[in-house]
Amino acid sequence: MKGLFMDAVDDLAGVFHRVSRPGDPSVTVNEQAEITPDQLPALLAGYDFVLDDHTQMPTDAVRRCKDLKHIIFLGTGARSYMNPEELAALGVTVHIIKGYGDTAVAEHAIALMWAAARGVARMDGGMRSGQWLRTEGMELTGKTIGLLGFGGIAREVARIAGGSGMRVLAWNRTPKDVPGVTFVDLDTLLAESHVLSVHLLLNDETRGFLSAERLGRMRPDSILVNTARGALVDEDAMVAALQSGHLRHAALDVFGTEPLPAGHRLTTLPNVTLTAHSAFRTPEASDKLLRMALDIACGLVA
Repeated sequence: MKGLFMDAVDDLAGVFHRVSRPGDPSVTVNEQAEITPDQLPALLAGYDFVLDDHTQMPTDAVRRCKDLKHIIFLGTGARSYMNPEELAALGVTVHIIKGYGDTAVAEHAIALMWAAARGVARMDGGMRSGQWLRTEGMELTGKTIGLLGFGGIAREVARIAGGSGMRVLAWNRTPKDVPGVTFVDLDTLLAESHVLSVHLLLNDETRGFLSAERLGRMRPDSILVNTARGALVDEDAMVAALQSGHLRHAALDVFGTEPLPAGHRLTTLPNVTLTAHSAFRTPEASDKLLRMALDIACGLVA
């Protein structure tokens, strides 16, 4: 069985070679940043499986990839790049990788929360432009963080936030019993959270989950942190809430359109902190991610 790592950019080629072991399946490493759907059939000819970091794989294009049987997506958000059910009907199985970056993403969410609470990005930008800009921050000790969805990442956020003296609430479609975390209904979560951190998986049911109506039910002057998927939040409604002051701040690592276009309206709002979908990017998480991908490939051969 032969594989292709088709978009090994941002140092991922080096990570791949570092974690590879003798006996792993044969994988060709292609350091091509942008691959169009029209290029897929020729690029994937002769390959049984592919490692996909960020390439769109529409069903019509994959249908013309006659040798492909497995897509190993490097993360959990495959639905942002392909339709797993449609591909399964073609005989192509989509594999996702969970748990590799729980700590990395959680630490980034916490960093965004603190940066938002203290106005770090705004002061930094002001000082770089020659201003002595001082903002009044929010103390988070004793405040409430609400976790919208509760998987491995949210569990790590709860651990860190609880350890820093915050009250931790969570809402999950399946309630859980976790020490230090109080599970509540959605209305309570929105109304009582000084910080709302999003940790839902994106699917047809959760797309646009934080609608204008739900954003309106959030505690006034609260902070929204999103390290999950941009499409979980109604962007127009979020911008309106930021402009009106109902939301104190939004700290975002994910967006409806990525990369975020130059001059995008989110870059013009003073009460927004932005990072480039990088929450998962640490050496520890990258090593674990690529090793787990190769372990999946080994299982295909076995």
